[in-house]
Amino acid sequence: MNYIVNTAEEQQEMLKALRLEHIEDLYDGIPSGARLNRDLNLPHGITEFEAADHMKKLAGMNRIYPTIFRGAGAYRHLIPAAVKHITSLSGYVTAYTPYQAELSQGILQGMFEYQTMIADLTGMDAANASVYDGAEAAAEAMIMCLEIHKNKILVSETICPEVLAVLHTYAHAKDAEIVMIPSLDGQTDIEKMKQLLTDETACVYTEQPNFNGLIEDVRAIADAAHAQKVKVITGVNPTAMALLKTPGECGSDIAVGEGQSLGLDLSFGGPYCGFMATRTAMMRKLPGRIVGQTSDRHGKRCFVLTLQAREQHIRREKASSSICSNQALCAFRNSVYLASLGKNGFVEMAQNCVTLAHYAAEKIAAVDGYSLVYPGEFFMEFAVHTPIGVSKINAMLHEHDILGGYQIDDQTMLMCVTEANTAAEIDKLVSLLKEVQV
Repeated sequence: MNYIVNTAEEQQEMLKALRLEHIEDLYDGIPSGARLNRDLNLPHGITEFEAADHMKKLAGMNRIYPTIFRGAGAYRHLIPAAVKHITSLSGYVTAYTPYQAELSQGILQGMFEYQTMIADLTGMDAANASVYDGAEAAAEAMIMCLEIHKNKILVSETICPEVLAVLHTYAHAKDAEIVMIPSLDGQTDIEKMKQLLTDETACVYTEQPNFNGLIEDVRAIADAAHAQKVKVITGVNPTAMALLKTPGECGSDIAVGEGQSLGLDLSFGGPYCGFMATRTAMMRKLPGRIVGQTSDRHGKRCFVLTLQAREQHIRREKASSSICSNQALCAFRNSVYLASLGKNGFVEMAQNCVTLAHYAAEKIAAVDGYSLVYPGEFFMEFAVHTPIGVSKINAMLHEHDILGGYQIDDQTMLMCVTEANTAAEIDKLVSLLKEVQV
């Protein structure tokens, strides 16, 4: 069924009001070479119910795995039911950018609590609220460190390849140069990093844990960089911060990361939420917003937009940041998730990740032909060398409703185990790995 947007008479009324003769006159300002000059390749309109049926059929094509052993940047964790319930309330879902901050106390308080939690989690002085995803957070942090005579960024080979791609995109736009730091046994080669440091180096970017799942010596990296007056950016898995030393404790200048693992579902790839935190000295360079706590004229606690120095809605053409959608909803979900678990629950969850991951690594390494690629300590991800092609292994696991590890190369896979996995699932995985060789 087709619906007419407006009648010919209404169209003529509009053209008359605009003092135009033809509908094409509306596009006089567009060069002919930029025009489509044909109808859009779209199907005819359908009813609401037909559209719903069509979307259900498309959704039915998705594969939902009950068992997942893949991470590589997006992680399945157990999320308390209260998180989804609270953040689905209409007051949170419909909240938007607080242009009139004094009228938006609820959403400002949500942002303030989020900032406080992220600052505590990273050991930093201040956090924003927030950016679009972890890769953008890393790129924005890189921009914070660039100076006129410092336009080189040292990046470890051990970081997530998707983050590296975004760094290259931002660096190209800023005429900055990315220099890769070689790896050694799956970790950043700190000695090689020292050799690459120059007077033109603006910052060093590494991840903790790194893409191989290994725990880096962030303190040694920070000390070496600071000796040459170079800033240090550390991309962190927030779950690991429950057990590891924070970037602040290790001497980093900026901490960034992806907030998906803090109460956001995998959701077929988003929306996700990047977090950024830094020391007071660099606070004014943070993109996005910073919410502060104060008192009103009656002495009551209230919240204000304290700092938004790079935001486009106040600086217009001079701005270098544009974070103006309801990204705060994802950030607020991070806060509700952390509050639901509490400090002890968050630590217990991270400990379960470590315990189950090491149990899985030990079991897999005991299977003939399988071995751990790197000797270093890991958190919940580990690289495995396989006796046959990873694609063949994952195809077999797929038939058993298991999403296997991330394929690094033909015979290397990155496995991930979180508290959402069970010992029984791990035992089944190991049993299948034995069978696939036959």
